[in-house]
Amino acid sequence: MTERFAFNYRSGTSVLHELDVRFKLVFIVIISLASLKAGMPALAALTFVLVMLLIHAGPAVNSILKLLRYVSFFLVLIFIARALSTPGSPVLEYKTVSVTREGMYGGAVVCWRLAVVITIGLLLVSTTRPSEIKAAVEWFRPLFPFFPKKKVSIMMSLIIRFIPFIFDQAKETADAQRARGVEIRKNPVYRLRKLLIPLMRRIFARADKLADAMEARCYSENRTDPELKSRQADWVALGVVIASCFVMVAI
Repeated sequence: MTERFAFNYRSGTSVLHELDVRFKLVFIVIISLASLKAGMPALAALTFVLVMLLIHAGPAVNSILKLLRYVSFFLVLIFIARALSTPGSPVLEYKTVSVTREGMYGGAVVCWRLAVVITIGLLLVSTTRPSEIKAAVEWFRPLFPFFPKKKVSIMMSLIIRFIPFIFDQAKETADAQRARGVEIRKNPVYRLRKLLIPLMRRIFARADKLADAMEARCYSENRTDPELKSRQADWVALGVVIASCFVMVAI
């Protein structure tokens, strides 16, 4: 269940808990953009800072690592695609297919950047209440006048609340399939089908129940959101993040 806790809000008094949620969203955008231009040394420094923040903010590092294993499949696919499609000095060759050194380096950097962005998102979710994220999305709404702000903010809030449930259901489904001996089958497609179909059915059933419950309680888009206030510490943090990102891109 540790994966679930990584996606839950954890109360605390860390620096990240005290920051304004609007600044946190800006930090995510700035750091994500900077990581696209960052090399290995900058990514290593950023990863070290993120690990320190994870330890300071509360979420256990082992829960983050267990969570990353779920996305490791996609990261491996991205790495293989980059290793096979990038021209350069061949490391392995088989007929017309070759794995290049430049491709392996590029794939590793891309996967590292994605892992960094996922970790930053986890830091936001674990240190910010969903209602505050919803209020911040509505606050940024003038920047995107063509989007329905209340619907988008409610959808984001529901997604954040639904992620722990998806992990719960995935674990229960995997345990049930393991008890039925599905893991004995060597066909990965068969095992994946036996996991995904019941999991998706459970998720959609729960979503229907949630929609019915919200409708029965006359849920409205017009909710009272928490008041957002910026402080001096938020502006100082913004300056530190911008300066750090410039350094990341420069080195």
